[in-house]
Amino acid sequence: MASTSEAGMRVERLRAWMRREGLHGMIVPRTDAHQSEDTAEYDNCLKYITGFTGSAGMALILEDSALIFVDGRYQVQVVDEVDLDLFEIRHLHEEPLPEWLRENARHDWRIGLNPMLVNVALFDRLDAAVAERGAVLIEQDQHAFDEIWIGRPERPVGPVRSMNVAIAGKSSIDKRKLVAADLQKAGATVLVETLPDNIAWLLNVRGSDVAMNPVPHSFLTLDADGRANWFVDRRKLGNRLSDFELDDTAISDPELFLGHLAARAPSARALVDLDFAPKSVHATIAGNGGAIIAATSPLTIAKARKNATELQGFRECHLEDGAALTNFLAWVSRELDTREKSGVPLTEMEAQERLLEFRAARRGFLEESFMTISAAGSNAAMCHYHSRPETNAAITRAAPYLVDSGGQYENGTTDVTRTLMFGVPTPRMKSAYTAVLKGFIALMSAKFPVGTFGHQLDALARLPLWEIELDYDHGTGHGVGHNLLIHEYPHRFAKKPNLYGLEPGNIMTIEPGYYEAGAFGMRVENQVEVVEAGSGFCRFETLTLAPIDLTMVNMADLTKRERSWIDDYHATVFDKLAGLVADQTMPMLTEWTRRREP
Repeated sequence: MASTSEAGMRVERLRAWMRREGLHGMIVPRTDAHQSEDTAEYDNCLKYITGFTGSAGMALILEDSALIFVDGRYQVQVVDEVDLDLFEIRHLHEEPLPEWLRENARHDWRIGLNPMLVNVALFDRLDAAVAERGAVLIEQDQHAFDEIWIGRPERPVGPVRSMNVAIAGKSSIDKRKLVAADLQKAGATVLVETLPDNIAWLLNVRGSDVAMNPVPHSFLTLDADGRANWFVDRRKLGNRLSDFELDDTAISDPELFLGHLAARAPSARALVDLDFAPKSVHATIAGNGGAIIAATSPLTIAKARKNATELQGFRECHLEDGAALTNFLAWVSRELDTREKSGVPLTEMEAQERLLEFRAARRGFLEESFMTISAAGSNAAMCHYHSRPETNAAITRAAPYLVDSGGQYENGTTDVTRTLMFGVPTPRMKSAYTAVLKGFIALMSAKFPVGTFGHQLDALARLPLWEIELDYDHGTGHGVGHNLLIHEYPHRFAKKPNLYGLEPGNIMTIEPGYYEAGAFGMRVENQVEVVEAGSGFCRFETLTLAPIDLTMVNMADLTKRERSWIDDYHATVFDKLAGLVADQTMPMLTEWTRRREP
């Protein structure tokens, strides 16, 4: 956490700027112009002004007070990172900023907000909230932080690479024809796209502007005839444009994007996803006479429906990833004993570094798919905890060790969580973990009609926890990109409604958990493929291959069907990994995957 004086000075610099602009408050989002979950350092204004490092949040800086809004994943973390003398903590979803403004804004307030950093839907909710109180939302560009952020990093210019059609499965031209046909059906003349992963998928490119997020920051318009305009910093492309599939694609500087929309607007019927497009995009098109068709981008839907080549890539990279993770699990078990005897315990950061080494040795590995959560004891109670030197805890026998990690491979992306217990668990731990595992198996085993929504299945994973009056404050799973973003829109398992039906070809995670602040945390996660299961029905086929620790399971509380599922899964893990793991891993793999059901 930044020191009180440093954090206070940053807030005061922003307040001084606000006074000069005649503002009573400033909204600071976590996002960038692309609504990225992981932003470039240049764009992470929320981290700069508050010290909060999580991936979801928003701040409101007022003349004499300040608030930070974060979701359930970060309620513990935010207390550790933010100066509580400066900021009040609120829940991002249970008491969101629009509701706070609706109840608390004064009639004379002028609240600043950069309209390029919030989507249309959120901007309109905020605008309506302040209007009810007689206040006003003032659109501001980003120069506030250009002025107050001393030593602000430069915008990223990470190199872009092409993705071979042999890995992508379809050429960019074929993808553009497919999406152009969707535009014609919708009556649109142009698609306005601001999501970098959609653009990367369409053009068969991958980027490196932000580590572990292999997409180039850019904007794009796609005409209904298949021609594209790509707004990307040319320095990212190098000197060999022939390496890319850019037929019928014009390249322009990102700074020209809004001007391009303004010039085209009078004759345009633009398809725009209002849940992601910045307010500035909407305002530019509508303000210049263009018609807007509000709809989910057809790129979003097409990208989530993996083709046969992409699916095969997922299966292959999970073999490599499963071997790496299983080697790591065996290493942790051995190392814990050795280090305990030496009096120098194994730590979270050491384990995290060793896991990366195991993955880096596997075929096709490029980088991690997100920052590994290596969490021992009470640190695991923070869902998105990341170990740092000041928090680096020892892995001991007293509490569970949770490791949530994944890899970006040339042919896919992985995400997996395992929770290990090396000592004797308490009855509380066993009760909670058994419920988590029962919920995990219930959702993993589900059979459901094509088009079922994620929120309709979410309760299957929570019910065993609910029965003992426990729950978890995060989603149960998310879509995963093909060597793209680890959290891929639009599909999701969560309590909140998600109106995108599941269908064969979707890739999801299933990851129920339980977290007890100050004590322990636990989660089990597999990545799955949605596959056909009879006429009009689907099921989940596991992609993740790694043993599940049963030390904390009350086996007597599992049904015969649940024990059989574990045995069948572990038999698959053994069969798939026996020829891939290290020799010293084999004894543990054999023990971990032995049959438990007579």
